[in-house]
Amino acid sequence: MPKRRFIGQVISDKMQKTVVVKVEKVKRHPLYKKTYKVHKKYHAHDELGCKVGDTVLIEESRPYSKTKKWKVVQIIERAT
Repeated sequence: MPKRRFIGQVISDKMQKTVVVKVEKVKRHPLYKKTYKVHKKYHAHDELGCKVGDTVLIEESRPYSKTKKWKVVQIIERAT
């Protein structure tokens, strides 16, 4: 089974080797057909040195801790 991958934005880098990544999705209401945004936060293992505002690619991996089950694969865009 392939590993899941998401693109999201780093919203916190206060921990050592861990970043919090916010991933947004657009959903459509089944009855009213209106589109709306939903988001989820993931704790990801960071060896690349991400900063707040960076756009990153995260991938599912082995559990690093109780809440950290993702890792940063690539920094797509640096924050200005």
